[in-house]
Amino acid sequence: MNEHIPPLNALRTFEVAARLSSFSAAADELFVTHGAVSKQIKQLEDWLGVKLFERTGRRVKLTELGWRYLVQVQDGLDIIANATAQLLQPNVQRRLVINSTPTLAMHWLLPQLPDFQRRFPDVEIRLMTSDRDVGRLDTAFDVALRRWPGDWPGYIAQPFLDEWEIPLCSPALLHEKPIKTASDLAQHTLLQADTRPTAWQRWLTLAGVPDLKPAHTQQFDHFYLALQAAMDGLGIVLGPLPMMQPEIEAGGLIAPLPSPRVPVRGYCWVVPRAVMNDPAIETFCQWLESRSKPSTSY
Repeated sequence: MNEHIPPLNALRTFEVAARLSSFSAAADELFVTHGAVSKQIKQLEDWLGVKLFERTGRRVKLTELGWRYLVQVQDGLDIIANATAQLLQPNVQRRLVINSTPTLAMHWLLPQLPDFQRRFPDVEIRLMTSDRDVGRLDTAFDVALRRWPGDWPGYIAQPFLDEWEIPLCSPALLHEKPIKTASDLAQHTLLQADTRPTAWQRWLTLAGVPDLKPAHTQQFDHFYLALQAAMDGLGIVLGPLPMMQPEIEAGGLIAPLPSPRVPVRGYCWVVPRAVMNDPAIETFCQWLESRSKPSTSY
C-alpha cells in the first residue's frame, strides 16, 4: 500500500494551499517560505503525474482534479486527527459531523436527535446542512444524509427512509375552503418549490385531474419555505410523509386527501469508505435505520 501514499508533508502543504487558495498564505500558516510551498506542491504534482493548480501570476486556483483530490485528502487528514485525538484522550466525548439536506434536518432529524442523545450520551452531534453533492462539499463530514440513489465513488451508502407525497395544509385554511376531492384544489393556492418543479403535475395526473387550474400558485426557491408557508396558511403544499407526520400529529398540518400517495426518492446515509468501521458512525447509521421503521398511523 505504501507505494500509493505520496509524501505526507507535501499532502499537508497541498491541503493548506488549496484551502487558502494562496501559496503565500499557506507559507504563513506553515511557517515556511513561499518557495518551500511551491517546491512541495511541485513534488506532489510530479509524484501524482497530474496538475493540481492553475497558476496565473501570483494567483493559484485548483484544477478540477485538484478539487476532487482536496476533498479526499481533507477526509484522510481528518481521520488521522480523530484517531490521534482518541488515542491520546480516549475518554473524551466523540463528535460526529452530520451533513444533511436542510428539509430533512429541520423536519425529521432534529425532532429525532433527543432520542439519540439520551441513548448515546458519549457521542456529540454537530449538524450541518447543505444541498450540495457529497463529492463537492468543502467541509469534512462523518455521515451525510442525501436523496437515494446517488453516485458517490469512495463512499458507502444505504437507504434508511422511504418517502411519498400528499397534499398538506393548515387546519384553518381547510376550514375556510373544505377539500373533499382533488377537484376542490382548484379554489386554493398551490405552493411549489424550484427544487421539485414537477411534483404537483405528477400528483394531479395520478389523482385524475391533470388539467386542474388552481386559483393561484406561489413559488419558493427552497422546499422548506413552501412547507412553512403551508403551516402559515398560505396554501396547499405537496408534502412528504413520514417526514411531516410530527407536524400532522401536533395539529400544525392536516392531510385532507388520503390518496394518491406518490412515491418519491427516499433518503440514505452516505459515509466515507475509509471510516465505515468507526463504532460511533456505525451506531449512528444503525440508529437512523431504527428511527425510520414504517408507521401505520399515517
